[in-house]
Amino acid sequence: MTAYRVTARRAGDWWALEVPDLPGVFSQAKRLDKADEAAREAIAVMLDVEIEDVEVEIEPVLPKEAVQALKAAEKAEKDAEDARKAAQKAMQEAAATLTESLSQRDAGRVLGVSFQRVSQLLKARPVAPTPKTAVKAVKAGRVRAGHEERSGKQGRQPRERKLSR
Repeated sequence: MTAYRVTARRAGDWWALEVPDLPGVFSQAKRLDKADEAAREAIAVMLDVEIEDVEVEIEPVLPKEAVQALKAAEKAEKDAEDARKAAQKAMQEAAATLTESLSQRDAGRVLGVSFQRVSQLLKARPVAPTPKTAVKAVKAGRVRAGHEERSGKQGRQPRERKLSR
């Protein structure tokens, strides 16, 4: 199945669809989400094939201002994701540093999060094991190969609770 590139240009209230690889194949759609079906139908009629056998990729042609606005929005999204990752890493480091001398409950209070969140931050923190420690842990069966061993104080392990009815 051949995929055809379809350009979509705004023409009044409609999207004018053109298939550059097939001269003379044009269509239109009121909304961009309907352009795929309209283009596939036009191509199928022109090539005398079933519509299900036609695949298209719609490429909207936008004004320069719109393209710039989209690029700015994409950059802002990427910057926000980078900032979120940096904040996550900083919280993990802060939790690890604080729990060296404080309990997870106290560290949570200082960080403004629950002690459960402190535990999650510590578990999610990537810690590179020393080669000897990693080999010993894998041999002892404490860590599966390819997984990192966590170091540092993790706080007390939760006790099993018995539930009564």
